[in-house]
Amino acid sequence: MNEYTVLSAPAVAELDIKRSIFRTRLVRVETEEQAREIIAQARREGHDARHHVSAFVLGPDRHSQRCSDDGEPAGTAGIPTLNALTASHTGNESRLSDVVAVTSRWFGGIKLGAGGLTRAYGNAVTNALDSAKLHKRVLMDIFTTRLDLRQAGREEGVIRAAGHQVTSVDYTPEGAILTLACRTGQADHMAVVLAELLGRTVDLTPSTQRWVDLTH
Repeated sequence: MNEYTVLSAPAVAELDIKRSIFRTRLVRVETEEQAREIIAQARREGHDARHHVSAFVLGPDRHSQRCSDDGEPAGTAGIPTLNALTASHTGNESRLSDVVAVTSRWFGGIKLGAGGLTRAYGNAVTNALDSAKLHKRVLMDIFTTRLDLRQAGREEGVIRAAGHQVTSVDYTPEGAILTLACRTGQADHMAVVLAELLGRTVDLTPSTQRWVDLTH
């Protein structure tokens, strides 16, 4: 996997099903520790809710997946939550990851049954995902190039305006070091494009690979 989908911002949504309130929050996380802290926070803030059902998915290949029924009948809450997270949503071609979902349930006095609970928790997460803003995270090649100090500000602005991924700029007495990211195998093409933009030859020095959020 060289790309996947992540949340652009936390999302919250509610469903009212036979007087039970299902409030789902989705938060981007990078570690299991962070996911469990979000779950604990939901418990603290919704201390009067009967259940706090959760699931999280981590990593580019979604290698880490966990879920909890939190007192609901086994298999009726955590698994539907996890299934909703790992399904395809909103037309995204790559898979959603680095996300935790917590659905807090306030019981309304009417039992939903196993089938009803399964549908309710799955729908609660899907509803939250439908309102969430998402973007791609891509594994990109990282390169550096040197800019003349007298032209650094202008050239950086031109490069950014053209939509290239500038990850950092470091200034030294000898010149500015611009760090750029591009999709794997596109370095030669990027060098040609940058040369056309700046009106001079551009040398790119390979550095490493890094996961980059494509938010635009």
